[in-house]
Amino acid sequence: MDEQQSEQATSVRVPRFSGARERTGEIELSSLVLGRLGGTSLLHEAVRMQLANRRSGTAATKTRGLIAGGGRKPWRQKGTGRARAGSTRSPVWRHGGTIFGPQPRDFSYKMPKKAWRRALTLALSDRALNGKMIVVESLELAESKTKHAKAALDALGLHHALIVLGEDNQNFYRAARNLAAHKVLRLGGLNVFDVLNYDELLMTESTARALEARLGSRDAAADSAGVAE
Repeated sequence: MDEQQSEQATSVRVPRFSGARERTGEIELSSLVLGRLGGTSLLHEAVRMQLANRRSGTAATKTRGLIAGGGRKPWRQKGTGRARAGSTRSPVWRHGGTIFGPQPRDFSYKMPKKAWRRALTLALSDRALNGKMIVVESLELAESKTKHAKAALDALGLHHALIVLGEDNQNFYRAARNLAAHKVLRLGGLNVFDVLNYDELLMTESTARALEARLGSRDAAADSAGVAE
């Protein structure tokens, strides 16, 4: 563990709101998850990987072998005064094939798991340390309707938020997934690109604790073993 990390506080304080959308104080979370600094190049690499993995890779052009026709020699080899030609589908002809054009391919790749976890903690830390993350005790709704989810987020003062939920928040997930200004994710789908792409980050308290346990324990084990990330 480097000197910069050793000087970090043992916890990071994040605003906490009640189920009635009223601020009740702050919640303390581990700095191993929400107190990381630096690493902009690692964040760039993580976002680059995600965008590459989303590419469909279906762009394609036809080579001369894929174009119909052209099997007959246009004219005899000699005696016409014209250049030699063997097929009307030659790349030098109009409507001919394409040389070295794009073909379907897979752009996806994976970065090391430790580097990905490090990038995710850096993205989460950026939101927590800059006051862009809040934790709410619960997100229960009277009805699973989009207008109720929007009213709840407006009451929290959120305008462009990433909402991270656990498996026990089915009603809010169904209600909020159609909101244009926000995005709702399961905890298992949390990723670097979405954390950085949205201005605010909202979690339930149970989800924040689960995230802390998932990322904090692994990072602590790596630090204690002297693994450099």
